[in-house]
Amino acid sequence: MTIQLSSFLEGRWQAGTGEGVALVDPTTDAVRATVSTEGLDLGAALEFARSQGGPALRALTFAQRGALLSAMTKALHAQREELVALAIQNGGNTRSDAKFDIDGGTATMAYYAKLAESLGEKRFLVEDGVEPLALNPRYVGQHLSTPLTGVAVHINAFNFPAWGLLEKAAVAILAGVPVVTKPATSTALVAWKVMQIIDEAKVLPAGVLSMVTGPAGDLLDHVRTGDAVAFTGSSGVGEQIRASVGGRARVNVEADSLNAAILGPDVESDSETYALFLRECARELTQKAGQKCTATRRIFVPAAVIDQVSEDLSEEVGAVKVGNPELREVRMGPLASHRQLEDVQAGIAKLAQSCQFVRGDGQRGALVDVAEGKGCFMAPVLLRAPSHTTAAVHSDEVFGPVATLLPYSGAAQAVEGVVLGRGGLVASVYTDDKDFAAEVLMGIAPWSGRVTFGSARVAEHSPGPGMVMPQLVHGGPGRAGGGEELGGLRGLSFYSQRTAVQGAKPLLEKLLA
Repeated sequence: MTIQLSSFLEGRWQAGTGEGVALVDPTTDAVRATVSTEGLDLGAALEFARSQGGPALRALTFAQRGALLSAMTKALHAQREELVALAIQNGGNTRSDAKFDIDGGTATMAYYAKLAESLGEKRFLVEDGVEPLALNPRYVGQHLSTPLTGVAVHINAFNFPAWGLLEKAAVAILAGVPVVTKPATSTALVAWKVMQIIDEAKVLPAGVLSMVTGPAGDLLDHVRTGDAVAFTGSSGVGEQIRASVGGRARVNVEADSLNAAILGPDVESDSETYALFLRECARELTQKAGQKCTATRRIFVPAAVIDQVSEDLSEEVGAVKVGNPELREVRMGPLASHRQLEDVQAGIAKLAQSCQFVRGDGQRGALVDVAEGKGCFMAPVLLRAPSHTTAAVHSDEVFGPVATLLPYSGAAQAVEGVVLGRGGLVASVYTDDKDFAAEVLMGIAPWSGRVTFGSARVAEHSPGPGMVMPQLVHGGPGRAGGGEELGGLRGLSFYSQRTAVQGAKPLLEKLLA
């Protein structure tokens, strides 16, 4: 059955006109829904959020805003199974991948709800430390952060329709800023259901959370000073958004990046660290069919052991069953759309001009319970480059189940290879050698949003580099967008104005209490 999705604007559901865009099941090619934003007044939607949702949120304390997040989390968790089913149908997710998206989103909201409790009955943040400004100790200065008076416009990627929506919304709402969110159209069914659940629960004041379901239309034309735009997606679109609204509003971009993994020369093939390396590289290659902004694309391996690593990692990846994501034994489903599949295959063709195939070739491969010729399937692809500087591997991200092994000799070459990617969201280093770890960290930290170390000491506890933690910042320099999200209280700064206040100390103590 095909359903028509509506947008939730100005406190009510509104359907666009016209034929609309089809949302397709990437496993069967069946049309699951249609959506249109034609004829919708997106300018009025933004103004409603500013005039209704903004004042309502700013009137609440942090603890009260946190209670909103907690109520949203409970409502979504109660209908988790329905969200999982929709993620399988519209996103081609396996059950495990669907839970990764949905549970990741609700866990982030729960984290910020808990954080709100610690902030208590305040409505704004005051930085620690009073600065003396004159010989008279009574004349001082201090910094406070207050909510922006506009709206947060969130434009999210297709790969995490639940997590992307909820993590951004959690931070903005806690900061006191209303949200208009726009999920990627191709996988919007999950995000639309999330909004429907929240609306039916009646836990938010009017205008706090709105949703544009379908093409963005002229949405960004109505952004103005006091607003904030947060985008997740390709670097090209991110640059267009910066150019379009950067002079009128704050812009945060999380873009594609060529994330890296480095196997240290000290790691033996029979060690826990080596097993962790293989396990996490294989997972990053196949989880969500490799369609993660944090997925590992470049795997740097000591030249002396690259033959063995090629064989071992190929075997690890080969154990992953690909096919109908509804089956529990299947660990990788299809890519999200035929367009996505075509883009990935084109990227593989570029890599193949200078790299050799270790496993897979960009075709469907052996599939479990999939109709002949149906769906957007591709077997995982592992390639091998002749050098750590092979240009094609460092130029464009292939956003699918694709990774390339690169040989290196010495820490300096490993760092050089990572830096050639011009900025990444996350780099992972597998080593038990503290000196190697220190040298690599200092070399790659300026080019990485996050660096994670895998070792024997954490082998049983590591969630892998692909797990974004709300306690830590998410973002990266250079081609990764140059933005920063989450990071506990740090995330609120994007939605807040920091103001230096100076005057008599007794007055500031009263005003900023």
